[in-house]
Amino acid sequence: MLAEYLPTLLFLIVATGIGVALLIIGNLLGPQRPSAEKLAPYECGFAAFEDARMQFDVRYYLIAIQFIIFDLEIIFIVPWATVFRDLGVVGLVEMGIFAGMLLLGFIYVWKKGALEWE
Repeated sequence: MLAEYLPTLLFLIVATGIGVALLIIGNLLGPQRPSAEKLAPYECGFAAFEDARMQFDVRYYLIAIQFIIFDLEIIFIVPWATVFRDLGVVGLVEMGIFAGMLLLGFIYVWKKGALEWE
């Protein structure tokens, strides 16, 4: 039975060997001329102006969470739409409750002012 896994094991060994070999060859043969400009921190086209550990506004995280929630909503709605006819009225009511809960959450965040940037 272990003989069936031999091609997979061989593939993993060859892939790991190629990856390691490319890293070693790149380090040995690549140019090694660091300068102050190359070693300087570079971010978004301009030099860093603050500490990397600065705090972000909470609204940033709220927007990120909302994006994830509505992205997950699409993940649930697309398969539901493909089998809509098979689910009948029960499936329609369940999806209505699901979308309604998401809408209530969106309205709550909107009323709290989390979508407004100052």
